[in-house]
Amino acid sequence: MKPQLQLDKQLCFALYAASRAMTQAYQPLLAPLGLTYPQYLAMLVLWENDDISMKQLGERLQLDSGTLTPLLKRLESAGLLQRRRSSSDERSVVIRLTAAGKQLEEQAATIPGTLSCRFGDVGSERSAQLRDTLQQLTRLLQGCTLP
Repeated sequence: MKPQLQLDKQLCFALYAASRAMTQAYQPLLAPLGLTYPQYLAMLVLWENDDISMKQLGERLQLDSGTLTPLLKRLESAGLLQRRRSSSDERSVVIRLTAAGKQLEEQAATIPGTLSCRFGDVGSERSAQLRDTLQQLTRLLQGCTLP
């Protein structure tokens, strides 16, 4: 076997495994809120910027409308948000939190701290460095064109 093809030497696999582990770490914290991890990410954006277009939400989450629409429909069915056509542009859908969606922010506020306790000695500074490195990697990959 060629050494460059060994699974444990692949950055892509390390990122994949870390992403799965992170998602699994969040599951027990999100279950009481009735949220999946992707729904939680959408709610994070909405708690930051309520009353935004679906296009803006998709851009922030880096999701296309085909992935985002079913996720938003489930959140709407749960009574956490409303989707409405924009009054200024019929083609645009605006997402707005309901009172229940806004209240959920209070319950979710403890999640980052609870999860950071699981990181052990990584600490907030190291965590910020890891986040910044991953964000830089994302930007590099998004700008990369392959033959």
